[in-house]
Amino acid sequence: MSKGLFILGFGGHARSVGDIALSSGFDDLIFIDDQAKAGEEFAGFPAVAVLPSNASGAGWFMFPGSGDNARRRAQCGSALVPLAMLVAPTASVGRQCEIGQGSLVAHQAHIGPLTKVGRGVIINSGAVVDHECVIGDFSHISVNATVAGRCRIGTQVLVGAGATVIDRLSICDNVIIGAGATVVRDIEVPGVYTGTPARRAHG
Repeated sequence: MSKGLFILGFGGHARSVGDIALSSGFDDLIFIDDQAKAGEEFAGFPAVAVLPSNASGAGWFMFPGSGDNARRRAQCGSALVPLAMLVAPTASVGRQCEIGQGSLVAHQAHIGPLTKVGRGVIINSGAVVDHECVIGDFSHISVNATVAGRCRIGTQVLVGAGATVIDRLSICDNVIIGAGATVVRDIEVPGVYTGTPARRAHG
């Protein structure tokens, strides 16, 4: 039986999702975006403004296509068919890992053994999440970011491109770590953290 994927959104991240899906065993894609224009497509697959009538058909799954954590959470909550989980063929996932539905492990990403990745998470291209980490729902470990071993990352956390979180740290919910920042101590207050060592930005 062929497998189809409804991707919610048609922005750049949604197209990256589609690219990975086509490399991961899916045969058909339909992008759903209320701003879609007639005739828009990616890799020969259409973008439409309204969910098709076959949305409950056998063999079809849904996937959140937004790179924004809050929007991705809403997309997961609105899914009318089972959510897929996508792991790019060039990614590596260690033994005894758990990866939630609606989560994406992109090209060249690495997840170490005994790590738990929640629902609707993005582990983006080249990111490293080392052994025994916990990544909370709807978080995003950005391109080339590193989360060292035994860290606990909360819900709706963004670890920016090229940022580093050293081992055994905890980051609370609703935190943004700026691109290139280095986190060297626990973060217990929501906010935006930048620099090396990372400090909370004010104003």
